[in-house]
Amino acid sequence: MTLNDLFATIQSRKGADPDTSWTAKLLAKGPAKCAEKFGEEAIEAIIEAARGDKQALTSEAADVLYHLLVMLAASDVTLDEVLTELGNRQGTSGLAEKAARQ
Repeated sequence: MTLNDLFATIQSRKGADPDTSWTAKLLAKGPAKCAEKFGEEAIEAIIEAARGDKQALTSEAADVLYHLLVMLAASDVTLDEVLTELGNRQGTSGLAEKAARQ
């Protein structure tokens, strides 16, 4: 499964019955709750990275990617928009890109 496939599945859950889909349940709670859940998963991934547990980090990283895509969908930001932004940054030093945002 690619991130594009996962995002398409998440998008297809918009407006679905929250009683039949975890994704629909998250989306029904709105962008703020989706962002909160993404933050929780990111913290769990950070903890596993700090512990050095590769298997647990792999699992948490999958959760982070899923919840990032749910948060994007809840906020009407497409994966293509994010990938375009990454493409725009390609070939630019991370230091230069960060300085340009300030």
